[in-house]
Amino acid sequence: MPAPDLRRWVAALPASPAPWAIVLAAFVLQLPLALNPGYFSHDELQWAYFATLGQSFAWFDFSPFQFRPLTFNLWMGLSRLFFDTPRAFHALLVAWGAVNVGAVYAVGRRLGIEARLAGAAALVFALSPYAVVAHGWIGTIADLAWLSCALAVAWVALRVRGFVAVAMFAAFATAVGLFAKEAALSIPVLAAVAWVFTREKRWAAAAIGAGVAAAAYLALRLDAMLHSANLPTLYEAKVANIFVRWCEYQLFTPMVRVLEAHQTLSISPKYLVVSALLWAAWIAALWRANHKLCVFALVAGGAALGPVLLLGQAWAHYAYAFAAVSALCGAAAWSRTARWGRMAIATYALLTILHGIVLMGVMFEVGRVQSVFSPALADALRTRPLDAPPLRLRPEDDARPWMFLRLTHDVPAYDGVPIGARVQLVEHGQPADYRIARDGRLLPATD
Repeated sequence: MPAPDLRRWVAALPASPAPWAIVLAAFVLQLPLALNPGYFSHDELQWAYFATLGQSFAWFDFSPFQFRPLTFNLWMGLSRLFFDTPRAFHALLVAWGAVNVGAVYAVGRRLGIEARLAGAAALVFALSPYAVVAHGWIGTIADLAWLSCALAVAWVALRVRGFVAVAMFAAFATAVGLFAKEAALSIPVLAAVAWVFTREKRWAAAAIGAGVAAAAYLALRLDAMLHSANLPTLYEAKVANIFVRWCEYQLFTPMVRVLEAHQTLSISPKYLVVSALLWAAWIAALWRANHKLCVFALVAGGAALGPVLLLGQAWAHYAYAFAAVSALCGAAAWSRTARWGRMAIATYALLTILHGIVLMGVMFEVGRVQSVFSPALADALRTRPLDAPPLRLRPEDDARPWMFLRLTHDVPAYDGVPIGARVQLVEHGQPADYRIARDGRLLPATD
């Protein structure tokens, strides 16, 4: 049986699809995320509670470890408007993500990638596990925002000729991105990498402008970022983490059944070997197409990951920009590599898509369970005295305990009912007040 490839899919695309058509296609392909009836994790429930308190964040207080006033204030505002209508909330963010997909296509076209290949690359990016998580999890607004800024810098650099104009826009867009997330520090690094490989002045302008914004940000924020008290292990920046994190992000892509990027190195060695071979074949295909392109893919991919390589744990949405870079590099190599190279690129792309589809299904399932479980939990606690012992919940044998750990972790309240420490998950065989069915319903315990 021949190895699968994308030639028929690419040939089926319009000869020169418009960006809006790519945006629409991305939205339709991610429709399960937009139609999700619930939420994926505890942070969405936490922030909905904060929103009811009217909480806001200072725009120019640079002392907190996480300085993200654009993200946090936007999240608060959107939660007030849309939390009670999850599908509307998700549809809005999936639409934003689809616009980012359209921007990836537009940047690819400005880079000279043939229209059909740029369109295919953008849609592979849209269905990658990295984009699926970023578009389907409300808690990733920051990643949507900073990548929008990075893509805007790239598009302006490729379209506007004036050195000063490009530099000024890059400084502005990078500053906006940094108000969304620290990961926007990758923008000047990406621009600098583009300049090193192309020696085009427009990339130098983008690097200088973005670099000025990043330097000002670091002057105000570096001490808080490195020396905040009670820093979670996840956010402890260590040079020793770089290689391990980099390997995890490379190997996670084709691991169809692995749900979290930080689980990558803990699976069976034989699957690690298969994933490593698939990644090596993809790299070899890029090398066969163009040595410089291959090196650029490795260096720019690392630059897109940037600060997250220092962190103590890998997460899929951290590699959102990395996925965009990889997709465009694969498209650029397609026409110039050998037949075996196209087969390797196509196989890697198809596994990437399958991985994203699996994660999309998991996210929809978690949302469906949450839409049943959280209201049921609130009802069970509504008349229970606040000083009563914690409500003990035991997942059924066919339920997934990790879902309910996520949905009960540090949630202050839901639907006006205090939650907090009033809930305790217990294991099979332990006494419980309620059993949790697979679909999230609470059933009276029979013991």
